[in-house]
Amino acid sequence: MWSGVFPAVTTKFTVDDELDHAEMERCFALQMEAGCDGIIVAGSLGEGPMLSHDEKLAVLKIAQDAAAGKPVLMTVNEAGTREAEQLGKRAAQAGASGLMVVPSPIYHTNPDETVAAMSAVAAAADLPVMIYSNRVAYRVDVTLEIMERLGADERFVAIKESSDDIRRTTEIINTFGDRFDLFTGVDNLAFEALSVGAIGWVAGLVTAFPRETVAIYQLMKQGRRDEALSIYRWFRPLLDLDVSTYLVQNIKLAEVHAIDTNDRVRRPRQPLSGERRASVEKIITDALAVRPTLPSF
Repeated sequence: MWSGVFPAVTTKFTVDDELDHAEMERCFALQMEAGCDGIIVAGSLGEGPMLSHDEKLAVLKIAQDAAAGKPVLMTVNEAGTREAEQLGKRAAQAGASGLMVVPSPIYHTNPDETVAAMSAVAAAADLPVMIYSNRVAYRVDVTLEIMERLGADERFVAIKESSDDIRRTTEIINTFGDRFDLFTGVDNLAFEALSVGAIGWVAGLVTAFPRETVAIYQLMKQGRRDEALSIYRWFRPLLDLDVSTYLVQNIKLAEVHAIDTNDRVRRPRQPLSGERRASVEKIITDALAVRPTLPSF
């Protein structure tokens, strides 16, 4: 059902901490113009936990308009299952293509609770679901055994594999074949995951560097591994910014330099400052100084 590059887009705010609709329209359009294959809204990078349900649905609508028929997924990362079900229902009513469902980021569920909670959201929304497996960030490992139980429900169609263990990608394919659309969700493991069978990339730095991200994916798809690897090696210091407590601030700062936007975040986050900002800016400007010329694909 799903494949390709799906940006986990950032949410843009005005100086008054309201949603910046116009800037999101511009930024989301850049993703589509570069050849991205879908959009995921209100995830961790999108500061979803800091958005109200109404705000999440507003961002969904902006993304749908930009995507022009390509898939747009709503991230469901609520603390409670009741609230997750409510958001899933509202996303379905708003025409979302599907959901990316995260185990509760507050209460660390056991396997039975994980299956029950994620199944309840899928049933409430009755939409295709991407399972978000990220034991590093959310402390709940959606294991192969849990995936098998969820897979009994045909609404679970895809997996965003973010365990930080590249072996898991092969294990999922060996266990399930093509039952799930397998996406990598760790920017600085993307080349490795695509090399061993992932068919999609839920990407972060793509919001600042959409053309480079799409180039890597498409070149890999065409079997042009060496060309993809050359871009990936240039990209790696930037991709490492995704694997950080400050990934939102890091990536929004990259957007400042690469697509001429702002790095406003919602409290309690604050934009990077001092030595940390200087360090991240050096990574970004060093990369921009030697930005590669992309091949045709």
